[in-house]
Amino acid sequence: MVYTLSGVRFPTVPSVYKAYGFSSSSNNGGADRRSANVSVFLKKHSLSRKILAEKSSYKSESGPSTAASSGKVLVPGSQSDSSSSSTDQIEFTETDPENSPASTDVDSSTMKHSSQIKTASDDVELASDITGSVEDLDFSLSLEVEEGGKLKESKTLNTSEETIIDESDRIRKWGVPPPGLGDKIYEIDPLLTKYRQHLDYRYSQYKKLRESIDKYEGGLEAFSRGYEKMGFTRSASGITYREWAPGAKSAALIGDFNDWNPNADVMTRNKFGVWEIFLPNNADGSPAIHHGSRVKIRMDTPSGVKDSIPAWIKFSVQAPDEIPYNGIYYDPPEEERYIFQHPRPKKPKSLRIYESHIGMSSPEPKINSYVNFRDEVLPRIKRLGYNAVQIMAIQEHSYYASFGYHVTNFFAPSSRFGTPDDLKSLIDKAHELGIVVLMDIVHSHASNNTLDGLNMFDGTDSCYFHSGARGYHWIWDSRLFNYGNWEVLRYLLSNARWWLDEFKFDGFRFDGVTSMMYTHHGLSVGFTGNYDEYFGLATDVDAVVYLMLVNDLIHGLFPDAITIGEDVSGMPTFCIPVQDGGVGFDYRLHMAIADKWIELLKKRDEDWRVGDIVHTLTNRRWLEKCVSYAESHDQALVGDKTIAFWLMDKDMYDFMALDRLSTPLIDRGIALHKMIRLVTMGLGGEGYLNFMGNEFGHPEWIDFPRADQHLPDGKVIPGNQFSYDKCRRRFDLGDADYLRYRGLQEFDQAMQHLEEKYEFMTSEHQFISRKNEGDRMIVFERGNLIFVFNFHWTNSYSDYRIGCLKPGKYKVVLDSDDPVFGGFGRIDHNAEYFTFEGWYDDRPRSIMVYAPSRTAVVYALVDKDEEAKVAVEEVEEEEPVEE
Repeated sequence: MVYTLSGVRFPTVPSVYKAYGFSSSSNNGGADRRSANVSVFLKKHSLSRKILAEKSSYKSESGPSTAASSGKVLVPGSQSDSSSSSTDQIEFTETDPENSPASTDVDSSTMKHSSQIKTASDDVELASDITGSVEDLDFSLSLEVEEGGKLKESKTLNTSEETIIDESDRIRKWGVPPPGLGDKIYEIDPLLTKYRQHLDYRYSQYKKLRESIDKYEGGLEAFSRGYEKMGFTRSASGITYREWAPGAKSAALIGDFNDWNPNADVMTRNKFGVWEIFLPNNADGSPAIHHGSRVKIRMDTPSGVKDSIPAWIKFSVQAPDEIPYNGIYYDPPEEERYIFQHPRPKKPKSLRIYESHIGMSSPEPKINSYVNFRDEVLPRIKRLGYNAVQIMAIQEHSYYASFGYHVTNFFAPSSRFGTPDDLKSLIDKAHELGIVVLMDIVHSHASNNTLDGLNMFDGTDSCYFHSGARGYHWIWDSRLFNYGNWEVLRYLLSNARWWLDEFKFDGFRFDGVTSMMYTHHGLSVGFTGNYDEYFGLATDVDAVVYLMLVNDLIHGLFPDAITIGEDVSGMPTFCIPVQDGGVGFDYRLHMAIADKWIELLKKRDEDWRVGDIVHTLTNRRWLEKCVSYAESHDQALVGDKTIAFWLMDKDMYDFMALDRLSTPLIDRGIALHKMIRLVTMGLGGEGYLNFMGNEFGHPEWIDFPRADQHLPDGKVIPGNQFSYDKCRRRFDLGDADYLRYRGLQEFDQAMQHLEEKYEFMTSEHQFISRKNEGDRMIVFERGNLIFVFNFHWTNSYSDYRIGCLKPGKYKVVLDSDDPVFGGFGRIDHNAEYFTFEGWYDDRPRSIMVYAPSRTAVVYALVDKDEEAKVAVEEVEEEEPVEE
């Protein structure tokens, strides 16, 4: 089924559409002076202007730099030089949409020129550090208050009483709760008291920003709806387009609708750099710009005349045989808008994440679609037992091989995979299956692409980014945001709100947070855990405060939303709530674990140290939750190796069929692959992540289609002739019952369902009773489970005593040596294990078990009620059924 948008043919979904918004009647030809000719395809492998530089592993040796953060808040309305502040009084009044001044928030009546307004501190500048910010802002207080002036607290969504359709309306009535005292972090970690001056300053900057946003924008809730004023907005009488481009000398809106005539729709600029134009409806009432039309803004800039895709564009497509992308005016008619049918699932107690990439999610060598992922991959994720899917590369990126990390259009879902409505149907289906959907969001940097992205947007290098060297990440070849700029805050906060509200994502994994929090970006710095590394001149306070703001916004408006930060530095307070003085993330991505496994896999088994393994898995901050993983997409990229490849290498191609004899390398690899994953899940944190396909030991790496890369020094890095052969996931291998991959997949599924039943990752009870270097044994308790790992390569132990806490009978609930999982079946699953009284390994009791070499076995305390229920069921099954 397809539908046509002004010549654009997109695959759509067999689903229900919502009738809301503005009418979009068709144009009857001669009544409109504007044409709507466009032909754009969704799938086209793009040529890059820049070849992606691989992301740093943050491994380094030299000390931190001393570049300091500005510590200033950039608020619209005055100049960055305090000596030039104006005392002119300007009053703004409400106007019709056709004549409205450039505004970026809710409507209001009057206010003074903001350069006259002082905040709590004189170091808060009411300015943009470039050429000024947005003029004529409409301000009104939208926070909901009770009698006495107290702000109402946010509540958890009650989707059982109100439908998901009403969610946006409910949220608009809420305000983000006011800041707390911010001093609980000192109770949690008294060592932070030594750094109180830095931390109190950080929190004071956050509070000043909150106060300024409340005062001038009507609160975070209103401030985060910048997309309702900026970019293209629709009213009953026409379309308004606004763009912040303070460096531009002139601007015009061009596109299919006006035959790309730069003289047809010239924009006007206010003195703070916001350009605006209003396009009234045609005589027949149809919109001036048709759904699916290509649009750009043409600007005369200090760097010359350039055509840019609007910064707030909601859809962007690369036409066939063209290199640049085109912004698409996306405003489907009412009958074609997707309507969400299913409320968000409840926030899971324990997080089991299936990291995914839409484009490479097909077994076929092609770019997969949102629709196919919805229909084929989501049921697989559900069956495997994961309760969350983390989707990469959603934000539009012109270079496919960037893995989605060089974003060009921050508000636009990638058109390679389908339409925005296709993405909505995918998320709705995930919610129907009880799966929460996390987005891999990139706010740490932006693409260096000047044709399609924000770089040099208005002809200057300082519109959205720091100017000069501070605004350029030389490893990633990308631009770095200026988090101290008011309009950058509006843009990024609104971006986070957009994906949660419009598309119903359930949270984010924030990419590259370490790079954000330090002016050295984590490069050439080896973090040792010394607190001086976290709280000093190298800390980018503006960026940390932004992270506090965005977490405050997300959790204030969407209490069940989940935020995960990719931080390798171990920044203290990272996962402490903002009101307590923390940065506000729910989880830190425990990146050190994957690095440790790669380090060990380069060695012989004999050189592994179980104490080192345990230390790495448990080395995390108290009361700060972590998502652990043995490997993610990073380890699967070309040039690196997955765990399966480290373990089995080329033997995977010849000896994974069950009708062929195995090899010692395959036997070792299959055994350790299961053990590595289970011990990571068991000890590594409160959440677990797996990159798609790795659950069954995917045999090949990821290599995006790419051309030859010509370096400045004349060297050429060969491409792969734009091949998609290694840019896919061979799910058929994990499903094949005649291959050993099937056993690895079955074990991963058993792991997820074991955690779902026993919730051991979030249990408060965790005790490591044994880490014996001689026996190569690790034994620990988590919840009511006992995990027994024998990492010895040859030694098996009979009647091996392990300590335990609770008395009673234990049974095997997971056994990596089960033949179903590709093992040798050395454990009797019918055996019962009764406790002995008496202290052993610092435990009050013990049991005797058999621990075969290279195995992981999990024992559970048998619940008496459950045992009785099982016994009754067995008797009922044995009784003959009367005819």
